[in-house]
Amino acid sequence: MSGFDAVAVGRRVLTTEADALTQLSDALGESFVRAVETLFASKGRVVCTGIGKSGHVARKIAATMASTGAPAMFVHAAEASHGDLGMIGQDDVVLALSKSGEARELSDTLAYAKRFSIPLIAITAVADSQLGRAADILLLLPDAPEATAEVNAPTTSTTLQMALGDALAVALLERRGFTASDFRIFHPGGKLGAMLRTVGDLMHGAGELPLTPESAPMSEALLVMSEKRFGAVGVISSDGMLTGLITDGDLRRHMDGLMGHTAGEVMTRSPLTISPGALAAEALALMNERRITVLFVVERGRPVGILHVHDLLRAGVI
Repeated sequence: MSGFDAVAVGRRVLTTEADALTQLSDALGESFVRAVETLFASKGRVVCTGIGKSGHVARKIAATMASTGAPAMFVHAAEASHGDLGMIGQDDVVLALSKSGEARELSDTLAYAKRFSIPLIAITAVADSQLGRAADILLLLPDAPEATAEVNAPTTSTTLQMALGDALAVALLERRGFTASDFRIFHPGGKLGAMLRTVGDLMHGAGELPLTPESAPMSEALLVMSEKRFGAVGVISSDGMLTGLITDGDLRRHMDGLMGHTAGEVMTRSPLTISPGALAAEALALMNERRITVLFVVERGRPVGILHVHDLLRAGVI
């Protein structure tokens, strides 16, 4: 099309939506605090609802909250009028989305929330709307133009809804003290689940550890190194503490007269180690940073496992 500049259009859309997000951020205040505290105090679920594009956003917000430890579900506003209101309990909180606040499909849900004194949090752009007036807590979207100009299709408004949902979910997550270990419980599959597995989940245990005493001659240390096939051998003191590590690099540095040395004389002291409770992602970061392929896993200075970069690869971390 003559005169059409796709990049210019794309930049206009992103700038329009970014400006609206800045307005939304600047406007956050007491109502947002009240919304987070209401969600935190709830003994039930966060019931997210909406219709059309707002319904799609509500479904995503419910999924985000559920994955970060806040029991949440999506109820379609139209289906709610045909029996799904029974899915909403008196211990729940309703989070309703509508740009105009006048979606007629929301009427029965709003009336139901009022009848049973179920807290209602509204995300809308119109305070003096059916939804805005019914809300116990109003999260007002800024009066920002849609990125589609005269067509006025939902673009900026849904971006604002999505971002505000993320802000609620993250604030609630931090209010509850939700940790990466908690997050892992809800994400056992895929690369994300692999990154959130612990070193203890992936390491080779005590029976597979390549270990040798400090006093052992290098001939014995090399035999252990060859048998265990990790490309390294841990060196332990008489009381079982990991004091050093021997790798191919150490062997090259002591090539002359190698067999005349003990393991304690050849080893690199105070090797880099990791705890079994550390995340697999942390182990990968350490390996990448130090350019190593193996980590001993220790508890109170004693070796309890070993982790090879191939273990991370097999688990899908890499």
